[in-house]
Amino acid sequence: MEEPAAGGGAGVANGAAGVVEEEEEEPPRSATAKQEEAKAALGAEGSRPFTMRELLVELKEDGEAAGGSGGGVKPAFGARSGIGSVDAEGSSYSQESTQQLSSHHDVAMDLINSVTGVDEEGRSRQRILSFAAKRYINAIERNHDDPDAYYNWALVLQESADNVDPHSSSSKDALLEEACKKYAEATRLCPTLYDAYYNWAIAIADRAKMRGRTKEAEELWKQAILNYEKAVLLSWNSPQALNNWGLGLQELSAIVPAREKQTIIKTAISKFRAAIQLQFDFHRAIYNLGTVLYGLAEDTMRSGRPGVSPSELYSQSAIYVAAAHALKPNYSVYHKVTLLLLSFYVVQLPLPYLKVGYLTAPPENKAIAPHKEWERAQFVLNHEGLEQVASDQPPQTQSPEHLDSGRKLFRVAVADIISVSACADLTLPPGAGLCIDTIHGARFLVADNWEALDGWLDAIRLVYTIFARGRSDVLAGIITG
Repeated sequence: MEEPAAGGGAGVANGAAGVVEEEEEEPPRSATAKQEEAKAALGAEGSRPFTMRELLVELKEDGEAAGGSGGGVKPAFGARSGIGSVDAEGSSYSQESTQQLSSHHDVAMDLINSVTGVDEEGRSRQRILSFAAKRYINAIERNHDDPDAYYNWALVLQESADNVDPHSSSSKDALLEEACKKYAEATRLCPTLYDAYYNWAIAIADRAKMRGRTKEAEELWKQAILNYEKAVLLSWNSPQALNNWGLGLQELSAIVPAREKQTIIKTAISKFRAAIQLQFDFHRAIYNLGTVLYGLAEDTMRSGRPGVSPSELYSQSAIYVAAAHALKPNYSVYHKVTLLLLSFYVVQLPLPYLKVGYLTAPPENKAIAPHKEWERAQFVLNHEGLEQVASDQPPQTQSPEHLDSGRKLFRVAVADIISVSACADLTLPPGAGLCIDTIHGARFLVADNWEALDGWLDAIRLVYTIFARGRSDVLAGIITG
């Protein structure tokens, strides 16, 4: 689900429509039929990446204040002082270049004016966009070096493309192509304009989607990915850009030769995970990570490659989709896909838990202990916390204190957690260290490897985030049936 550049974007398709209504009971279906339905649901586009809904509000207010004949239009993200400050009189452009520029403007204006919208609301919005385009043309003719004017004009073209009749793909593509040219000019004038790279990538991605799985689409996806990368370099703490970058990689992986697919998918997973680490409740990235893991599980199942088992990947996929549903219970697409995933014999959460696995734990109340006293044990994680349930050591190898029936097992309540992080410390046994900082002090565990640790880190963070957002009851409902 791609994120918009600013607030006000669309929600999830078939999603946020209030409380999900109870559906009629359907006849029993085979596991294969359910899997096909899940594939369709997981592959469906989640939310449409609108670029700037707030822009339309500003343009409408400005147009009304100007009476349609005067006043300027505010840039969507505000003009920056000191950039493009040369006025018209001091411009070095020749009259011939200015005429060429005006001719190019006419092409873009003709495209915008050809859009009428499919209903009265669409036509009203298009009139506002046409009014704004004229203002930005005038601004550029006064100052050819104004990156904000080019950027905002590109937004107008991109919004006009969204207003095109759905059956007129050629008109939409032409508008998006013009928007890309304006973004290119804006970034040439101001190479640090993060928003331009971000929305430019969305425009390119929209053009790629129109071309299916073709060589031309592959090249466009690569261009979009490159622009998302530039946007992240300029604003490393943008979970939206990382999420969209992951989506672009996911789309590209469906086009490239099979030998390149695994590398691209793993990179996509890293982008979604990075987005979640920046914003733990970013449900779109959480859901998208679930979908890409589901796709990886399908590919692993078909290819029979050694490594992570498909069942493990399916279960990981279910964890993320269930977490997204818990954070946004009214999004019907999350609700539906969660039910579908949990109904498969190959995609089962270890109910009534969210995650079950092995970690190496120290003796209770003895965080710093000799390595020989740590033991590998089975742990479970649900909506209440993380708990040790069984030792992995055979009884004959355990010391007398281990056999003491009164011995306490390792347990962390989710309400006690302050933070969770990876750690590397010589006091810990070999493996991937995990530190859970609690109100009672730090608790340490060791995972078998760093890949396993990533799964535990994400799962614990998600459970805590769900608890902090007051959604533990939703998660409890999912994992307890």
